[in-house]
Amino acid sequence: MDFDINRKSAVLFDMDGVLYDSMPHHVEAWSRTFADFGMHMEPTQVYMNEGCTGSYTISKVSLEQRGHDATPQEIEEIYAHKAEIFKTMPEVKIMKGALELMANVRDSGCKILIVTGSGQKNLISRVLRDFDGFIVRERMVTAFDVKRGKPFPDPYLKGLELAGVDASQAVVVENAPLGIRAGVAAGIDTIAVNTGPLPDDVLLSEKPCALFHSICELADYWKRNFRKSL
Repeated sequence: MDFDINRKSAVLFDMDGVLYDSMPHHVEAWSRTFADFGMHMEPTQVYMNEGCTGSYTISKVSLEQRGHDATPQEIEEIYAHKAEIFKTMPEVKIMKGALELMANVRDSGCKILIVTGSGQKNLISRVLRDFDGFIVRERMVTAFDVKRGKPFPDPYLKGLELAGVDASQAVVVENAPLGIRAGVAAGIDTIAVNTGPLPDDVLLSEKPCALFHSICELADYWKRNFRKSL
């Protein structure tokens, strides 16, 4: 572990795959959506591109498979279609250990923020309900709040601004390679939590300061290592 949690004053959480076990739903929704528009996206691709905004993902797949960028109208249509499919699926479950981790972070005196590339309005609104007492909308960065999403550092730089702290005072919790890249690029100590099917080496290649294999493991680490001020 390359940092001391007792020297941190803000924790910036990713959402999908960290707070919610939502990635299997995204995999199915993206797969069905691209098929409906004459393209394809394999499950591994979804996990590798996790954290990016929908427009970034659509443009990338279009360029790779059709040889040209998607138009703004196509991006809007494709993402709306994906969102509709996602809404028909069973409600995603809160990631095991997420509420415990939130409580441990709050008890340590750290500010809690959400930094997500998601534009799924129904899931974003759920955060405020499910994590009431931990999260407020004013401390959320979503796909609607930045022009450049992950893997660019912009979302996490915006998170620092909302938290009113500098990079050395914050820590990022991420499960996706490109999300880790964004946190590291913002100069923030970034914890990787491997909650998906990708090998550890894929996440470690993005240079996180630590890697855990579940949110429960991270929650336990936080509880054991935080020293309350006397």
